[in-house]
Amino acid sequence: MRLRDSLAGRRILVTGVTGFIGEALLRTLLVEVPDARPVVLVRPKAGQPAADRVLRLLRRRTFAPAVEAAGGLDRLAGRVEVLEGDLADVPPLPRDLDVVVHCAGEVGFAPPVQEAFAVNVVGTGQLLERVLQASAPGEGREAGRSGVHYVHVSTAYVGGRRRGPVPEASVEHSVDWRTELDAAVRLAARLEEDSRTPAVLARLNAQAQALHGRAGPLTVAADAERRRREWVLDQQREAGRQRGHSLGWTDVYTFTKALGERVVEEIGAPLPVTVLRPSIVESALEHPYPGWIEGFKMAEPLIMAFGRGELPEVPAAPDATIDIVPVDHVVNALVAVCASTPEPGSPQYLHVSSGARNPLTIRRLYELVRDHFLAHPFDAPDVGPLPTWEFPGAAPVERRLALSEKLHAGAERALTYVPRSERVRGWSRDLDRLGTRLEVLRRFSDLYQPYTQSELHFVDDATLALHRSLDPADVPALGFDTAAVDWEHYVRDVHVPSVTTPVRKQDELRRLRARRGPAGVRRPLVPAEPGAAPSDVLAVFDLDGTLLTANVVETYLWTRLPGLRSARAAREVVALAGRLPSMLMTERRDRSDFLRQVYRRYRGADLAVLDELADTVLAPALLGRTSDAALRRVAEHRAAGHRTVLLTGAVEQLTRPLAPLFDEVVSARLAADADGRATGYLTAPPLVGEGRAAWVVRYAEVHGYDLTRSYAYADSHSDLPLLRAVGLPTAVSPDVPLLRAARGAGWPVEVWASRTTLPRRLRPPRGVTS
Repeated sequence: MRLRDSLAGRRILVTGVTGFIGEALLRTLLVEVPDARPVVLVRPKAGQPAADRVLRLLRRRTFAPAVEAAGGLDRLAGRVEVLEGDLADVPPLPRDLDVVVHCAGEVGFAPPVQEAFAVNVVGTGQLLERVLQASAPGEGREAGRSGVHYVHVSTAYVGGRRRGPVPEASVEHSVDWRTELDAAVRLAARLEEDSRTPAVLARLNAQAQALHGRAGPLTVAADAERRRREWVLDQQREAGRQRGHSLGWTDVYTFTKALGERVVEEIGAPLPVTVLRPSIVESALEHPYPGWIEGFKMAEPLIMAFGRGELPEVPAAPDATIDIVPVDHVVNALVAVCASTPEPGSPQYLHVSSGARNPLTIRRLYELVRDHFLAHPFDAPDVGPLPTWEFPGAAPVERRLALSEKLHAGAERALTYVPRSERVRGWSRDLDRLGTRLEVLRRFSDLYQPYTQSELHFVDDATLALHRSLDPADVPALGFDTAAVDWEHYVRDVHVPSVTTPVRKQDELRRLRARRGPAGVRRPLVPAEPGAAPSDVLAVFDLDGTLLTANVVETYLWTRLPGLRSARAAREVVALAGRLPSMLMTERRDRSDFLRQVYRRYRGADLAVLDELADTVLAPALLGRTSDAALRRVAEHRAAGHRTVLLTGAVEQLTRPLAPLFDEVVSARLAADADGRATGYLTAPPLVGEGRAAWVVRYAEVHGYDLTRSYAYADSHSDLPLLRAVGLPTAVSPDVPLLRAARGAGWPVEVWASRTTLPRRLRPPRGVTS
């Protein structure tokens, strides 16, 4: 009998239809089995009921033939009954179900241990309890009707890290899933508690302080909490991986899938049960169309990294079989299973795999992927040369990787002590790219190595027998004999092109943006119309390192030395040089303390003389040191009607030459004694880090400015809170930490170079000394 006839009128519930296999199964039922009655269990999302999610799913290209055959989207949607719920809260199931196909599951290789158990073990058990209720004789269930056929989608790798043939049978192990579940929940909770112990918090706080100390305590606290949450997640993932390894499985995914099968065998014993075990599921060979895939699966990250030159070698055995199966073969087998009900208490196990009768070795896969990229290389500036794999073995690859990681960490530490420059920013970009490549290699080494060194093959005799039982008319659309797959055609001409096409489109978009100008550079500001109402936009500028290519120590010397006689000036330079290392260490910890140490050296200076020096000597030099690009940007903001603010921790005297360019100047002020001489203290704390952000927020609230439309320009990582306070931030000639933060947030990064340098010796007017 044709499958469409066998399944006509049957109510088939499918879980996981928003996932890869579930979506493909629903599509096949709607297209190839038009008289089946599908039911889908879908959880609602925030603001989106389950029915809306399904309607959105049916609009995809994969369902176009079904929409056309049904006579429209609404009619097709009318064929699909939506049951709202999820595995954490399975609702009562319809009493007239014939088949339940459980496709949903946690399929990541390294989820947190408690999440893997919650979905693959607990969720499976809760669904089975509902299936048993729906199968029980009583109201809504026809007398004499057999129990619901439960079809469980597992994985061929539930057998763990064994070698040789793997039979289509229950996995032999003595692990108690209830004990492991209880232990996993308790362990996850304990790791959460451990993250709050003084030792862990002190370490994470120290790491956050080292990076964000100059920005302020709240920024440090936020980063420390982020690090704590990441630590918990990493520890919970590692706990699952290590527990799986200790019991003979490759990872927590295969471990919990194996325990999920044991749940099926125990709770589902009264039911007709089929366990379907696909191997590595990849893109479609033919249906719904060649190359169809949703998201990246197992092989795609490896293919992408190889094509971009980021995978120089892998810890893989060249003669090992990588067992790949197209998704349409998996789905076709599921449809056939739905029409083949086993006896209750005698579950059937089926492997949908290729290694036993049509093996694809790692080396052959590498050759086919390399052939594709040799003919169709990625065209992007960040793409390296195509690597040549020699397959030296796992141990040499691990030694090279560990050495590279150590060298990278050392380079990162050294970079934090190098003065900023465009060359240093280039080094940081190179280190970031290297770090990304090392992360990819480490991920492959830790997660994928068991799969790429496999010495097993999955027996698929029962699956082949089921395929051979098909009506010949069903084979073209619903066959699943993986021996018929031509790997050269599938890998080189179908799969790799399908997964690289989206990336190539993104590369093309980046090239288009590059031709339009550097990424993130905003369009020129539009000048305000004459007589226009005052703007509600602020434009806030930092001074040192942003408008001026200088630092606080330099500007101190500019301001102070011209007022000293030669001997005192020489002594001041020598004394400052001796203190400079300790001052710079202070600056790395707390910029406010650093500024106070610098400004303490003004003690005894005549403030009137400093003002005169600023107006007569420093003014032309400072304006000469100010970037043309900076001056243009300030002028553009003023022309656009924006209120321009110079916000700096520099002393007031340094801002005097630039004050006419701004509507508001906020700077540090030196305190003076009764004789008008500097005491070495400030009249108020210097505005740095979070203090600047707080000042801008308060200023906007009091005067009615819209920060979401406002601008800020700064160069230092200590100004990260200020830049985050506005909607349109720009990093100007940034230090490495700010550069990375800007790139991560997608902010523009600009370099405003100065026009000239100050003369070596600034000479005061005759007779002017302090």
